[in-house]
Amino acid sequence: MSRIAVLQMTAGVDPAVNAVTLETAIADAAAQGAAMLFTPEMSGLIDRDRQRAAANLHAEADDPVLARVCAAAADKRLWVHIGSLAIRRADGRLANRAYVIDDAGRVRATYDKMHLFDVDLPSGESWRESASYAPGEAPVVVDTPVGRLGLAICYDLRFPALFAALTQAGATILAVPAAFTRPTGAAHWHILLRARAIEAGVHLVAAAQTGEHSDGRATYGHSLVVGPWGDVLLDMGEVAGLGLATIDPAEVEAVRARLPAIRHRRAMPAVVRA
Repeated sequence: MSRIAVLQMTAGVDPAVNAVTLETAIADAAAQGAAMLFTPEMSGLIDRDRQRAAANLHAEADDPVLARVCAAAADKRLWVHIGSLAIRRADGRLANRAYVIDDAGRVRATYDKMHLFDVDLPSGESWRESASYAPGEAPVVVDTPVGRLGLAICYDLRFPALFAALTQAGATILAVPAAFTRPTGAAHWHILLRARAIEAGVHLVAAAQTGEHSDGRATYGHSLVVGPWGDVLLDMGEVAGLGLATIDPAEVEAVRARLPAIRHRRAMPAVVRA
């Protein structure tokens, strides 16, 4: 059995303030006996004003939020999954990058979001993530105290082939940190997360942004922990804070033995057009 902590937050335009929220969550999670903390997408900065945000975007080696989280993880002897940070790449473009940090404060794995959110919603909202960010190039799994963790970020949720690749690589738990919009969250969040957990027979942890952000956007919240049978173990609603759940790695084996769908997967040949 493993105890995990999930941070639901309302990140803003000041990385220093967001870093304090993360440090506090690390201390609280460790005090409550968690083996690992999961945080949302864009934990370090949410700012749609590109000119203002530019001053707070750094290369990985210089990012102050990453440095503070690594130091806090080492101090509290806690593994941390940073859902993502906006990181400036060597070519000048940005990466929406997740980090897995061990209890010595070392980065064990990174993952750059592969699917970028370029949509026009019926609500009138328009998003062009590809205008600033470069897509990631490969799926990532990493061994952690709570299982072999497969990494995804937000819009990745809509692409089941990614999750199939992660479970084929041995993932027993998936992380899907997010900053879901309210219209798409209300329509699809719970359905898609439960479906991804059921398809793979895994635990799934989805730490989310919530509420009204200082840059004017609004996010859906409802950070979830879902079991391998699709049962919701934790739903944090819309309130920012720390949630805890207990997961049992043996349940993954039991569900996969009862319904061995991942063993029945077949590589798809070319479609026959009749």
